[in-house]
Amino acid sequence: MLNIADTLHQWCREARPFALATVVHVSGSAPLPVGTALAVDKDGTAVGSISGGCVEAAVYELCQQMLADRGAPARARFGYSDDDAFAVGLTCGGEIDVLVQRVEPGAEPHLVAALEAVLAGRSCAVAQVIDGPGELVGRTFHIPDEGAHDGTPGEENEDRAVVAQARALLRAGRTARIEVGGGGGEAESSGDSTCPRKLTVLVHVHAARPRMLIFGAIDFAAALSQAGSFLGYRVTVCDARPVFATAARFPHADEVVTGWPHRYLAATEVDPRTAVCVLTHDTKFDIPLLRLALTLPVGYVGAMGSRRTHDRRIDLLREADVPEEQLARLNSPIGLDLGARTPEETAVSITAEIIARTNHGTGLPLSRGTGPIHRPADAGGRLVGRDAVMDIGTVAAGRPIAQITGPGDGVPSAPTASHRTSPVSTAAPKTSSSP
Repeated sequence: MLNIADTLHQWCREARPFALATVVHVSGSAPLPVGTALAVDKDGTAVGSISGGCVEAAVYELCQQMLADRGAPARARFGYSDDDAFAVGLTCGGEIDVLVQRVEPGAEPHLVAALEAVLAGRSCAVAQVIDGPGELVGRTFHIPDEGAHDGTPGEENEDRAVVAQARALLRAGRTARIEVGGGGGEAESSGDSTCPRKLTVLVHVHAARPRMLIFGAIDFAAALSQAGSFLGYRVTVCDARPVFATAARFPHADEVVTGWPHRYLAATEVDPRTAVCVLTHDTKFDIPLLRLALTLPVGYVGAMGSRRTHDRRIDLLREADVPEEQLARLNSPIGLDLGARTPEETAVSITAEIIARTNHGTGLPLSRGTGPIHRPADAGGRLVGRDAVMDIGTVAAGRPIAQITGPGDGVPSAPTASHRTSPVSTAAPKTSSSP
């Protein structure tokens, strides 16, 4: 629902009732992820999207019906159907479950608080009960990254379990379903047997922007900082040379730092979503920087240079006692093989590799693959149905690339109904300097 936080916040401030349709489960190929929402107000104004256009009309009708009937939250399933795929089904071949509920802003003060936090840029999570006792389904509560939370499922043990898991997802920057009061299913389970009821909760995460740390104030860094900003990263450019490390040269960076790269990296905050891009081309900077970066819990470490530079760099890192398992994390030469030559093309190559690594993609052309294009993530955030891993060395050598296959690939063995609706179960200025 956070994809439409600004409009929802406005409607809440105006005390305007609305129907909220939220994607709570995805299987197969579906264009938008869990947590995406569409909302319709009492005047029929719609905002958001849940399928990229495939089933919007049907969901809009369900929302209007929910507003008119003032009924309990209901689940609808939309999937591929041979007979009417082009009428209301997901023509991409996947299947989504949507929770439709009526929201009275006055009865959901915790949602209002969460939307205010999102619009203010603060990290927070919105926990939405999507399955469990009927009186709890649709309830939301606000969980900031620290301090007291607003709202409760009703039981102290449930509170603790939901808040603990929500904050873990918040640290990872990932929206996901969780379960409390029992294990199993595809959601992440708390394993807390002290919770009296089984609840399934969708945790919508609004995390601070992930960081992209670019070392080396060169033309390639200017293009990469623009690409990183476009992708939603908070970009920092760092270089020890003050004549090159200026805000004027990097207008798309959030921060430009003058300082020795390894000292800055040692002093700054990183997390598993951070991308470290080393473009310095100078061993006196590269080696101490990479030696540190490869020990940190960051999501990506890449270094620019020719293959000869790469070989020499690896030799120096080994001489510096960097273990092989850490060297295996280094993406060097940086980027995917796109034939890039200009700084802008190289920036696309680098960011494409970061996206592929982040989402466990292969980096191969989609035309070479089979099965769903949009794969759902498992509990660990990995895409399911994808066993092949890109071998850059094989691509560079010009040898054939194996077809992508994996368990779960392909269309479902039997078509599902185009959509089914049912009540929810009631059961169980940015320049600074570093020292």
